[in-house]
Order: sequence, then C-alpha cells, then structure tokens
Amino acid sequence: MKTKITFIFFILAIAVFSQDLPPIVKYVPSNYGAGNQNWMISQDQNQFVFFANNEGLLEFNGSYWKLYPSPNETIIRSVKVIGDRIYTGSYMEFGFWKRKADGLLKYQSLSATIKSNISDDEQFWNILSYDYWVVFQSLNRIYIYNTQNNSFKIIAPSANVIKAFRTKNAIYYQTNNQGLFEIEGGKSKLVSAHPVLKKNRIVNVFEKGDELLLLTQRAGFYTLSRKELKKFPMDIDSDFADESVYSCESLSNGGYVIGTVSNGIFIMTKEGKKKYHISQKKGLSNNTALSLFEDNEKNLWIGLDNGINCINLNSPIQSYVDDSGVLGTVYTSQLYDGKLYVGTNQGLFYKNYQSNEEFKFVSGTKGQVWSLYLYDGTLFCGHDLGTFVVTNGSVKNIFSKSGTWNFIKVPGNKTLLLQGNYYGISVLEKKNDQWVFRNKIKGFDYSSKYFEITKEFEIYVSHEYKGVFRLKTDAKLQGINEYFTYKNPKKGKNASLIQFNNSIYYANREGVFKLNNATKDFNKEPVLSSVFEKDEYTSGKMIVDNSNKIWLFSKNYISYFTENKLISNLKQNSIPIPASLTNSMLGYENITQLSPSTYFFGTTDGYYTMNINELAFENYKVSISNISTYTLNGPVHTNPILEEGQFPHNENNITFLYTVAEFNKYINVEYQYILEGFQDHWSGWNVRPSVNFKNLPSGDYVFKVKAKLANSNLENTVTYSFTILKPWYTTNLAIIIYVILGFFSIQLIHKEYNKYYQRQKEKLIEENNLLLEIKELENEQQLMRIKNEQLSQDVDEINKELAASTMSLNSKNELLTFIQKDLKNNDESDSRSIKTVISTINKNITGKDSWSVFQEAFNKTDKDFLKKMKETHPSLTANDLRLCAYLRLNLSSKEIAPLLNISVRSVEIKRYRLRKKMDLSHEQGLVEYILTV
Repeated sequence: MKTKITFIFFILAIAVFSQDLPPIVKYVPSNYGAGNQNWMISQDQNQFVFFANNEGLLEFNGSYWKLYPSPNETIIRSVKVIGDRIYTGSYMEFGFWKRKADGLLKYQSLSATIKSNISDDEQFWNILSYDYWVVFQSLNRIYIYNTQNNSFKIIAPSANVIKAFRTKNAIYYQTNNQGLFEIEGGKSKLVSAHPVLKKNRIVNVFEKGDELLLLTQRAGFYTLSRKELKKFPMDIDSDFADESVYSCESLSNGGYVIGTVSNGIFIMTKEGKKKYHISQKKGLSNNTALSLFEDNEKNLWIGLDNGINCINLNSPIQSYVDDSGVLGTVYTSQLYDGKLYVGTNQGLFYKNYQSNEEFKFVSGTKGQVWSLYLYDGTLFCGHDLGTFVVTNGSVKNIFSKSGTWNFIKVPGNKTLLLQGNYYGISVLEKKNDQWVFRNKIKGFDYSSKYFEITKEFEIYVSHEYKGVFRLKTDAKLQGINEYFTYKNPKKGKNASLIQFNNSIYYANREGVFKLNNATKDFNKEPVLSSVFEKDEYTSGKMIVDNSNKIWLFSKNYISYFTENKLISNLKQNSIPIPASLTNSMLGYENITQLSPSTYFFGTTDGYYTMNINELAFENYKVSISNISTYTLNGPVHTNPILEEGQFPHNENNITFLYTVAEFNKYINVEYQYILEGFQDHWSGWNVRPSVNFKNLPSGDYVFKVKAKLANSNLENTVTYSFTILKPWYTTNLAIIIYVILGFFSIQLIHKEYNKYYQRQKEKLIEENNLLLEIKELENEQQLMRIKNEQLSQDVDEINKELAASTMSLNSKNELLTFIQKDLKNNDESDSRSIKTVISTINKNITGKDSWSVFQEAFNKTDKDFLKKMKETHPSLTANDLRLCAYLRLNLSSKEIAPLLNISVRSVEIKRYRLRKKMDLSHEQGLVEYILTV
C-alpha cells in the first residue's frame, strides 16, 4: 500500500530567522521495511528510486516499497542506474539487477567472473558511469567494466582510494595523502598534489567552466585550474570550521546541496549564497546525510543515518512550522503595507512580506486574535479583548466592551462597519478619519461569529448552538424591528454563513443552503453541497477571497468554486489535500489571498502558502507495477505485466498494483479503474493504488487504470488484457465429447425407452386382463353378498316371525289356561255348558311344550347355534340355552320375561349369571357375543 506519511513542516523558531521551507516527506525504517542507513541513491527511467540500504537494494515506486536482499547477505554500499540495469556494490560483490517480465528484479553477479582478483575484505562504496564503462570503486582499487565486451580493467593505486568522482568529461579519484588523480586511457594521471588536497578529504568534484570546483570535508570549496588551487568563498564557510561534510551534489538549477555529519544539509545557490539550512531541529529525520540525490522532478532525496527524507524543492507549497509554540495556532492573516500580519491564539505578529525576518509581536495584543479585516485602507483586528486598529506594527483599541469575532461592511455607507461580538452586533463609524465605536444594535444579544447584511438591512446570523436568525433592523442600525429563528436549515457543529455573489449561503453537515431572496427560505445548493458527499464533512467554514472564489473544506479536499465565464453556474476545482495534512483548526480554517495565485493557509502550528497556478502535473504517467493471481487459500503467483495473461479457471482471484512515480506527497494521486467484461462503469476516484477482484468467472477481460494529480488528468491510460480459462469440463473439446456422448446416450436411452414402453404395454394389457377378472370376481362377490344379505334379512324376518309366533302361542296358552282355571273355580262348574267350554279349551291348548316348539323352529332357522353354545360352554343348562336363543333373536329383557314366566328383574339376574358362566370380560357385551357365535 502506498505510504502516506503526514507532512511535518519544520522552520526556524520565532527566536531565529523565520523561513518558509518546501515540504519534507519523512520515510522511517518501519515504513519502508529495511535498515536505518542509506548509502547511495539512484533513479531509473520509470522514475522509480533505488537506495543502497543496510538490508539490501530498496526500491520505491511512489506507492510501494520493495526490498531485495543483497546476494551475499551483506550491506549494499552503492547503487547506480545505467540504462535498464541497476548496478550495486557490496562486500566483496558487485553486479547488476534487471527487471523481469513480472516487474520484479533479478540479480546477476559481475564480480564472480573475476573473483580471484578481488582483495580480501574489499567493499565497493561507489559506482560511476562514463560512456559504455561502469566504474566500481572500493577503498583499495578501481574496477572499470566494459559493457560492450564484458571485460575488466583494474586500477590499483599504491595508496588507499578515498573516493572517485565523475564530471562531464572525466573521472577523478583521490588517494590517501597523494592528491587528486584522473583516469586517462585506463591509467592514472596525477592532477594535483597540493598540500590542501593531501590533508583534506574531497567530498565531490564539479566542473565550473574551465575549472574544477572541489568541496573538501572540513575546509570548504576550492577551485582548481592548471594545478593552481584557490579558495572559493561561500556564505557557509564559517559553518565548516566545526563541521564535517559527508556528501554533496549539484542541483539542476546550478546550485549545490551539502550534507553534513551532524548538522543536516545546506542548500546553496550557484553564486554560493545560502538558501536553506535544514537540520533535524528544522525538519529532517536525522542530522547525518549519508547520501544526496536530485530526481527528475527536482525532488531532493536524502539518505540519512536513520531513514529517508524527500524535500520537494519544486513544490508550489512552502511552509512555516512553529515548533517553539511562540507563534501558536494561526486563526487569521492579512497582507497590509508590505507586512504580513498573523493573528494567533497568542496574539498578533508581523514581519516584512517575503523576507526571512523573525516575526515580531505586536504589543498590547496578547491573547486570542479571531480576525483581521482590511477595509478602506484600515486594518481591523477582532480580538478576545475587543477591536483594534492596526497601524505600522502597533495597535489602538477602539472597542473593549466585548470580544469581537468579525467585521462586515454596511451596504451603501462607507463610513459604517458592523462587527460581530460575543454578545450581539455593534456598529463602528468613521469620524474625522478615525474609526470609533458608535452603538450596539439593541434587541439581539447572542454571539455573532458569522453574520451578513443585505441591502434591505436584514441581518442573518449563524449561531452554532441555536441555528440561523433573521434580524430586521431599522435604517439607522439602532435596534431590531423583527426577529425570526429558522427551523430549517438546522444548527450544526462547525457551521458557518457567508455572502457570495450577492446571495447568503449557510453550510452545515447536511450541505450548503442558499437563501431565496423572494421567499426568505434556505434551499439546498447542489453544486456546493457536493463537497460534503460521501461523508466528507469536517467543517462548514466558507471563505470568499479577493478574486471572488468561494472556498470550502472537507475530509480529503480543499475545494474552491469560480463563476463559469460562459454559463451562469459554478465551476469546481478540488485540491486533494486531506484535512489531516493541512493541520488546520476545524471550524476555524482561514485563507488569505496574498497575490492573484498565492494563498496563505493558517494551521495549528504555523502556516503554509500555496501557488494554485502551479498545481499542474503533466509529466507523470500511471503504470502497473504488479499483477498477482491466486487460488482460494492458495499461493500467490506474479505474472508478466506487458503480456496478455491466461489463468486457470480456479486461479480467478487477481490483484493489480499500480502507481504514479510522483513524490510531492502533499498532493495525493487519485486513481480510477474499470474491468471490462466485469464492470460497466469506471470506479470513483480513489487514492488507493491497488484493486483486487475475486472469484471472476471464466472469460476475457480488459483492466484499465488512469490517474490524476490535483486537477490534472494524466494523459495515459494503462490497459492489461487477460483471460480466465474455462475449466476442462467446459472447453470446446469437452463440449464435442459431451455432444457425441449425448448422441449415443440419446440413442441408447431411446432404445431402452422403447423396450421399457413395450414391457409396460404388455404389463398393462396383462394388468387390464387381471383387472377384468378381478372385476368379475368382485361382481360375483357383490352378487353373493347381496344374496347373503337377502338371506340374512330372510332369516331375521323368520326369527322375528318365530319370536312373534312363540310369544303369541305362549300368550294363547296362558289365556286359555287362565280361563280354564277360572271356569273350574266357578260354583256352577257342574253345569253342562261349562264343561263343554272347558273341553273346548283343552282341545285348543297346545299339547307340546312351548319351548320344544320354539326350539324346533329355531334350529331350522339358526342351525347348530344351540349346539355350538353347548360345546363352547358345557356348563350351560337348558334354561340358559333357552335364554341364549331369545337373546340371539335380539329380544329385550321385557320381551323375554313372559316367555320364561318370570319377572324382568329375574331375566336380568339370569343374564348376569349367564355372563359369569361364559366368563365374559366387563367390556364385552353379552348380546354382541351371542350374535357373533
């Protein structure tokens, strides 16, 4: 992931010269993942930067760091990019690295071919290039490598080599106590043995016209011409008296940068004037500058004894950081009479604009300064103690009844100003060329940090905790005639209110709202509100500058809007500087326009200036730095970047790393991508330089990525085409096989189905025949069942008739017997007529026992019943069997009683006894049992 380190801008404290410095980017070892010390720096044609690090070769592409351990696990002391090769030197080893198709580097040793010629314990501290030769310098010898025929020339001086140097037309080296030599025709030639050069180490050699400019470790600069050595005066000569210089490089503007062992770096002009002195106290991570390098974008890289720093010398941003705390948090600023005034929480300070003077404190302003307002040639200061008028570095208090937030001019009256106070709004008036307090506007006593007045003398006030007010004042601004509190828009943290293009705007977390002059309602303004979309809100502070631009602040951008010259709408310009980097006090952001394109931004620890016209970045390109694929929970494979990719179906998770080799990290690079074949639209702009796609289906894809810096869209769009192969079972060959197998399968299935249906047909015929037979049997059974039912009904009828006949017979016999007995008992029984009657009765009484008659008839209708009952229950008596027969006829106890000449109660007792003899359970009915026999 691209390293995003918060910029900390160090400057001289208030007690010393205050100097605006270019941004310094700090990279600590924990960020780049390698050793502390960095001995040499170089850059390739892709603008990637390489460092000779204690742990190996360190590469930085602007987004990602990559460490390549040294081939023999020793400290890499030197690095030099020549063409497409990155040459390195270490302990008894030197060679080159070359980029593979997948973007990674691979090492090839050169020293292995001359291993026997390398001295024991030899280290290679420097690498130079000249035409097609590469020079490897150790402390013992100089190895000249011919890249055309891969041959070596070795120069072995009699004394130790201190350092080798390259100028435009020659290669030089210095030996211990012998002087300066030049290499000519593969041999050494003494250039100068001056005592100064024997006694002092040379740090670097530069061409200056026909002369050589030499920088020594402790004695400063000298010029060498025709063996004549002269001191070359510099502003910093006095600094060298107690200082040891370790490194030095020339800059593209003709100046020089000098790195010291214990006092940071000095940046000089080509005339020898000191431009910057930057030490650890003033911004560097470390005071020991082991290596220096100016890249193609004029950024100065410093390899330190502990980390890496990058100074953006060509940045449109300059900064001043108050580490001492004397200046404090900057709340406001103003350029007035050639002086830059800065209002902070410590008071009012000033210095001459664009000078390195120290800031001076304005006496009498100790405390919080809220605003500086320039009007009609007068500079007003809104202070916690009231209102001051500032003149030539001094102030005069003209109002002290309340703290003052801000000032607004009164429409149509140049002699009046409104000031927002802690307890309402008051009026300042210009009398006899002097500004004085006139009156407080009565009827409104709330704090008025943000307020505006219209031509109709309506005052709109934003109160953070109470919302927005509309106040209607009288023409003389003496009091409030009407008072209205808005329910919408709502109050909000860090909200503000301002007048822009003759309209009132209010901003809070929900967006920016514009006052409708006709309805007096606030309506959401979509263009300005877009700044706060996607949870970008940090502050509603709005600022209108002298060029009629309106500025807004969000989490990741500083945005300003200008009027479109062709159509009546606003044009947005966004500067991708996060709030975390601007270090501003949220809700109190402040901007002052110092020139048509230069702006002053106050921060919590100083300020920074920005030239918005220089926020153009055109010479950069986006590139893909790594393409990796992997299976789910499987190993990661890197792939060639410039070739179309083909990946197995299960290796369908792909990660793209891309970058812009741009190191002015105050301005974030933003990226936009699309994966054609998977996405229909480009992604939104994002600072993340990577994207991962998971579980892609098989098919053809084209990945595209583009980038922008600030408001400059980079011209190139990088594309990468790849294919996720189909699994073997979905390939064309597999499909053909499937078709063939399918054809034969269909034939086989068709044949089997025909057989099956034939069998089913035969089975169905057989089943139908069987069903017909079953149906006939069922019909016969049904007929038999009907006949049986009819017979059963006939039996029941006969049984009923039998029972009725029996009962009738029994009743007749009983009646005749009763009459007979009655006649016999009559006194006139001897009469002949009576005897005749008795004789007739005797003839009509059935001669047989009624039971015998019944039994005979019963056996004819229910054959073997009595026999079965006797066999089943041998203990049954004749009376019991008789009772069973009556129960078989389903006669009730009441009907049975007269047949047995007993009472109903006696019948019930007989039934109970019969159950006992039959040993029936309690749940089993007697009649039901008898009917089932």
